This record gives sequence, C-alpha cells and structure tokens, in this order.
Amino acid sequence: MEQSQPKNNQPLEEISTQITKTAEVPLDYCGRRLDQVASELFSEFSRSRLQQWIKEGQLTVDGAKWLPKRKVLGGECLDICASIIAEGEWVAEDIPLNIVFEDDHLLVIDKTANFVVHPAAGNHSGTVLNALLHHCPALSTVPRAGIVHRLDKDTTGLMVVAKTLEAHTDLVAQLQARSVKRVYQAVVNGLLTSGGVVDQPVGRHPRQRIKMAVVSDGKEARTHYSVLQRFQGHSHLELKLETGRTHQIRVHMAHLGYPIVGDSLYAGRFKIHKGASAGFIEYLRDFSRQALHAAELALIHPATGEEVSWSAPLPQDFQTLLSQLDDEQNNI
Repeated sequence: MEQSQPKNNQPLEEISTQITKTAEVPLDYCGRRLDQVASELFSEFSRSRLQQWIKEGQLTVDGAKWLPKRKVLGGECLDICASIIAEGEWVAEDIPLNIVFEDDHLLVIDKTANFVVHPAAGNHSGTVLNALLHHCPALSTVPRAGIVHRLDKDTTGLMVVAKTLEAHTDLVAQLQARSVKRVYQAVVNGLLTSGGVVDQPVGRHPRQRIKMAVVSDGKEARTHYSVLQRFQGHSHLELKLETGRTHQIRVHMAHLGYPIVGDSLYAGRFKIHKGASAGFIEYLRDFSRQALHAAELALIHPATGEEVSWSAPLPQDFQTLLSQLDDEQNNI
C-alpha cells in the first residue's frame, strides 16, 4: 500500500492513501457473490469498505464495474485502485504522547490521566486523536485515526492504534474474537477475600444517561479479577477483560459493592473504614480520578503474525495511593 507523504503544512483534508491490489478469483469460487469473494481475497479490508469500493468502481472485475451481488465464474481478475481521503473534520494538535512502541503498522501509547481519547461534545480538541494526527498525519485516512479501543478520560495505561487499514481490520477482528489480552490494576473500596468473575450484561443506565449499568437487556460483559494485596478497608486488584464494554470494570466492581477508589461516577457517597486517620481521609477525598490503570496488553501483530506484548508501570499517583494505603495499614 502506498501512502502519500504530506508536507508539514498540508491540511489533513488533502491527505490521501492510495491502495492498489490485484487478485485472481479461484475457479472453485464459481457461483459466489463478488462481495463475498472480495472479502476473502482481500481480507485485510473490511467487507463494508470493499462493498463501497465495488459500488464506486474502485474495485473492478476484468477492468469492468460490477454490482456487489453479481456472481463470479472463476478466473476473473479483481483490481483495487482506491483513494482514501481524510475522515472527519479533526484537527492535528501538537500534544505530547508517551509512545511505548511504534512500527509501520502499530502504535502503542501509555495514556496519562485527564486525557480524552476521542473528540465528542464538549471535547472537540485536546484529545488523543488530535495528538495522533499530529504525530502521524496519514492516520486521518484510517477509521477513527486508527483507534480500535478506548480508555476513559481518567484511566491511564496502554492503548494500541492501527496505522494502516489492514492493521485496523485485523485488530478489530482480534478484539471481536476476544483474543487481545488486556490486564488492568485497580484499587477498590472494601476487602475482597478472593478473586472471581463478574458475568453481568452492561448497558446504558435507564435514568442517568451519562452512566452505564448492569441491566438485563445490556450487552454481554465479563470481567475476571484477583486480589494482589489487601489493606485496611481497601483492596489492590488485577483485572482481565474478556469483553470490552464502556466503563465495564468500573460498572462491574461497583455492582459487586467494591467501587474503584476516586470514581466519582460510580462510587456513590464517600465511605471510609473505621479507624482511618484524618490525614488519610483527606488524602482519599482529594484523589481526583478512578484508580484504574491498563497495565498489560498482548495481541497478534497484524503483519508478522507473532504475539507481541507490552507493559506500563503504574503512574505516580497510583503508586502514591498504594504507599498511603500501606502506611495507613502499618500505623494501625
């Protein structure tokens, strides 16, 4: 795949990616729909994108434009000659990114707290997406600038970004197949005696629309958790996502009755264990974000087929929280 090389002052809307690929239809594909055949021969692209290219004549059969439903005989030559222009009206911004890994296909960052991932109402700039477009302008031609999964604004840790259409399609498929390993750490209110699994559907809260909740008609959601350390009135946990619903860990832990420390949306009224010192109570009240960190990430590299993994150390505020909990425990 050839990508244009934008000049530093080139507007994002002028950046394009040119794709040229060719494949011959096997004879045993006779009688199958063109769009079905194309999705197998060009599996690095999504079926919806291939259908769009067929309709627009950017994917041709022996040089001719076909309908997606037309059936092949076998032996035809499929040619893709497509130009993809920048998506959306996003603006590239020079915002620092903590890059853990980067090659021609993937970008892995360690996201800081107070950093929104994607522009939305009230957050049109200053996001991870804006920063990514400045770092790699060609991402403007990849869906959502290559972002395949998100972290909440105040959740820290590892995020993977696809730098090409092929990598994007592959990573989305891995996430749907639940083969991407995502391990988090969190500090929760309350003492858990052992680990377990939360298998409860998550959907939009029926009354408070900014929140998610465990609801009977929600999407399947499963979180595995284990105890790393117990403190006086708090637990340090490791959590593994089997699914990836919005706010999943935060919702599931609150549902169990062990909300994440600092989670203003799901923790409810501030509670503290008996005997806590005045200084510790003040410290917890001032802890201004949910104590949740995406610590480990593992997946199959879209280009090499090899398993790759990364880890991100706990941010300073999380480490300080653990130290405060430890000091409080020792001072009892």
